[in-house]
Amino acid sequence: MMVDTKNLVPMTEANQNFSRVVRMVDEDGLAVILKNNKPRYIVVDFSEYEQVRSLQAMRAQRIKQEADRIIEENLEAFEELAK
Repeated sequence: MMVDTKNLVPMTEANQNFSRVVRMVDEDGLAVILKNNKPRYIVVDFSEYEQVRSLQAMRAQRIKQEADRIIEENLEAFEELAK
């Protein structure tokens, strides 16, 4: 994920000046909070979060469908291994 360096905020600064973090999100769509100089948290607008959750749910459904297909195609082998 590419992040503009102007959206990086150290944890201590985020704790002391959360309104700055919120302003960043309002202006740029996100803020990345650093912990020990490494990206650790992303603060996004709630509408953006809803989109992420929707994509996660769709991904989980696709994974479940693929797992079901693999099990169905290989059911005999799995039953044999279960003996």
